[in-house]
Amino acid sequence: MAEQDEVDRIVGDWERERSDLEFAPLQVFSRVDRLSKQLDRARKQAFAESGLESWEFDVLSALRRAGAPYQLPPKALLSQTLVSSGTMTNRIDRLVERGLVSRHTDPHDGRGVLVVMNEAGRTRVDAAISRLLESERALLASLPAVEQRRLATLLRKLSLGFD
Repeated sequence: MAEQDEVDRIVGDWERERSDLEFAPLQVFSRVDRLSKQLDRARKQAFAESGLESWEFDVLSALRRAGAPYQLPPKALLSQTLVSSGTMTNRIDRLVERGLVSRHTDPHDGRGVLVVMNEAGRTRVDAAISRLLESERALLASLPAVEQRRLATLLRKLSLGFD
């Protein structure tokens, strides 16, 4: 039998106590939950080392992925970060205070606003994504590349059912 992890031990205990139940979902989602916690720690550390909070990375990375000139209307940031408009306004305000973004009038719509990432924001988000990828590579190091691709495919298939 393959090496056992903590989930195997937990499920084994449940199977002993409740043999009338099927524990296959627990085998999957308990591992996903545990991996999520590891990933969350790695992400927080990568972002902190770059002087960012997780939410700041979310907003700045959306702007960075937009490409030069690294600007988006708040509505686009809302759809990419899945937060309320009030929360986004607060986040933009805080990023402006930190000197990582600025607000500009949309030249195509005088009533609209664009959030523009400045050089300091770009420097921080670029450092954070580099550190994040390094951390995530380390988390996946026990899987060969072909298994990483297979896992990504299976997780995509599962997540499409939720999107």
